[in-house]
Amino acid sequence: MTHSPAHSAEPQTTEPPIESESATDPELESHATAPEQGRPVPLAGGDPADPELVVLLADDGTPIGTADKALVHDAATPLHLAFSCHVLDAAGRVLITRRALSKRTFAGVWTNAFCGHPAPGESGPSAVRRRAERELGMAISEPELVLPDFRYRARDALGVYENEICPVYVARAEGDPRPAADEVVEWAWVEPGALRTAVEATPFAFSPWIALQLAEWPAFPARA
Repeated sequence: MTHSPAHSAEPQTTEPPIESESATDPELESHATAPEQGRPVPLAGGDPADPELVVLLADDGTPIGTADKALVHDAATPLHLAFSCHVLDAAGRVLITRRALSKRTFAGVWTNAFCGHPAPGESGPSAVRRRAERELGMAISEPELVLPDFRYRARDALGVYENEICPVYVARAEGDPRPAADEVVEWAWVEPGALRTAVEATPFAFSPWIALQLAEWPAFPARA
């Protein structure tokens, strides 16, 4: 199976980097080509006059200010607050998504369901539910915090850094996603064991944070 490089200039495959017996393998359900199969759809963004702010942090996690999300990621990205969320379906499969090629960092790689940044004064669970709707066009159950102290710093192939204190949540899906085109180019439901195997075998195809989270989370996935 061909795997996409971490920073492809254009899509090279419509399959996630998970081995399957056939296109109808019940353990793998990939969506990328037709609207009824999960093609991302445009969703309204925020008001351009009211930029999305991220919370800047001291090394001990104390908030020290805010910055425009659109400007904060570069070769010297300051430490800031974020979150990651893993989403399960009723069968216990895990949702993975392929990041849009227009993303500022780690474009085109496969990762967990979605990530985001709490707004100043916003609780983690509220931010998770908000971003589930914005990025995936789906409702989720109440998020469960599973890795409260997760943090990481990672450089992509273009020299742009992620630098986040990033609590990790898990939630149950309420229906299939209808992702925003500026966030997700493909998505798939996969078995947890298959995901772990793929991340270990082809780490270049995945975000660094999902690999680090799985390493810190032996019981993955906790049932939402």
